Amino acid sequence: MEFTRDDLLWGELSLLQPRTGPRVTVDTILLAAFTRVKARERVLELGSASGAVSLLLGWRFPEAEEILGLEIQEDLVSLAARNAAENGLADRVRFLAGDLRRMKELLPPESHSVVVANPPYDEEGMGRPSPVRSEAMARHGLCCTLEDVVSGARWVLPTGGRFYVVIRAHRGAELLGRLRENGLEPKRLRSVHPRPEKNAFLLLVQSTKGAGMGLVVEPPLFVADEKGATSAECLRAYSKEGLSCP
Repeated sequence: MEFTRDDLLWGELSLLQPRTGPRVTVDTILLAAFTRVKARERVLELGSASGAVSLLLGWRFPEAEEILGLEIQEDLVSLAARNAAENGLADRVRFLAGDLRRMKELLPPESHSVVVANPPYDEEGMGRPSPVRSEAMARHGLCCTLEDVVSGARWVLPTGGRFYVVIRAHRGAELLGRLRENGLEPKRLRSVHPRPEKNAFLLLVQSTKGAGMGLVVEPPLFVADEKGATSAECLRAYSKEGLSCP
């Protein structure tokens, strides 16, 4: 595997990641910026790849008790652990090799207050998968379905635990349905648009286990403004504070 070394958040973190395979995208930055972690909470990332989201959360929320990234590809687990060490976060951010479809064998029930995930863009058989297997696994659901991701989150969350997801907009209705079927009530939703005149391409969703009905649809986030410059709100995702939260 060949790597590149890239800066995150204008050099706050340094990340080794595969030259070909799952890499940091705007999805990564926005998911980490949308997530909120309280002091002494334990966080689980499903599908942590080279560790970017977990490391961003460790940097942004130093009072979290622990942040654990679960990843099926063992070479990426080793890479993520190296990234944690090189960024001085290995004492609070660690990574585990495992298949989220076997969550009940990996982690105790109700063991994490917060779960985050960037599920594959499509299920297996939908779209044209990448010829790079590691990227196809991350983006085209070769190793898990959306239901696998949601049910894995349900297992580790206690009542009141929060699940944060970034997903392609075309799968939004499917995600909301699966969340409710699993007792994870959608509470916050924010659409992400390339520009004000364009349709959304991403959705950011926070659900809460065992909560009552009541969804807040937050103002849309535009990556760029009418002139094509990065919007002020998108730039917040690259700050210590992250995205604004009502």
